[in-house]
Amino acid sequence: MPLLEFTNKGIYCDQAQVYIDPWHPVKKALITHGHSDHATSGHRQYIASALSVPIIKYRLGSHIQIQGYPYGETFSINGVKFSFHPAGHIVGSAQIRVEYKGEIWVASGDYKRSEDGLSTPFEVVKCHTFITESTFGLPAFTWKSQFEIINEINAWWQKNKEEGKISIIGAYALGKAQRIINNVDGSIGKIFTHGAIENTNEVLRRQGVAIAPTIKVDQYQAKDAYNGGLVIATPSAINSSWSRKFKSQSSANASGWMSLRGARRRRSVDRGFIMSDHADWQELLDTIKETGASTVYVTHGYTDIFSKYLREIGYDAHAVKTEYNGDEEVLSEDMLAETVE
Repeated sequence: MPLLEFTNKGIYCDQAQVYIDPWHPVKKALITHGHSDHATSGHRQYIASALSVPIIKYRLGSHIQIQGYPYGETFSINGVKFSFHPAGHIVGSAQIRVEYKGEIWVASGDYKRSEDGLSTPFEVVKCHTFITESTFGLPAFTWKSQFEIINEINAWWQKNKEEGKISIIGAYALGKAQRIINNVDGSIGKIFTHGAIENTNEVLRRQGVAIAPTIKVDQYQAKDAYNGGLVIATPSAINSSWSRKFKSQSSANASGWMSLRGARRRRSVDRGFIMSDHADWQELLDTIKETGASTVYVTHGYTDIFSKYLREIGYDAHAVKTEYNGDEEVLSEDMLAETVE
């Protein structure tokens, strides 16, 4: 029997009787990070990295039973050794290392390789078997540096300010939003946030994460209060009644999906900035090689295409069906079709 199994509830370790990121309620769950497709409600006990505990409690309720471990600290459950290691995806995100009788598996959760100045940078963890995501597992996905993307956002914001427009950018409330807040040029103007983003900011600030100053949108009544400002909203708020209160505006979306043909039009925004909190094609391949793993399981994203390529270059690779969705924005079927034509 393999050390980890893929069940209809999630990734399961029979020896320890624990699940990793289960999507149905279980007795004991190890959680890679706080996004809703990985940290789900209903488990009797949660175990996560210490840095992710506050956000998981905020999202799932303060009543949950949860224990946090610092990165790199080993703990044992029925003879199986576990530890959390930085995944670089968002604050507190972790890969989970599992070791039993000399066999080592690593479950990546979601991860990115570029440093964002906010999340603990990704750490390569050597293993025999690696469970990887493949949210952007196609050669077409290749990211620019964060420096380049932030400069593009700054230039767009500055131009809008000069034209008397408010800049509204869509970004996921946990991760992408804080990444933009902490890296854009705050001297251009004030940074305003959607309530869901500001609530997340406050959770992170209370645990000691340095988030640049922001202003919740509903704190100002005067329409001219937003002049020259950058408004960071959840993607669903763009082109909604919430965003239409800003009369003269330019809208944008920050996502890896903005690299797809027609994505900006489908999102009905003026600009698309290609910024992802996931590894691109080459980073996925580099990571797998650096782990030293010979067996690879691909859990979500372009699982069939990516695992097929891995087999072609010599890995024992398998696509696995899960209920993870790459968090920030689920790719619609028509957009997916465009990427594989």
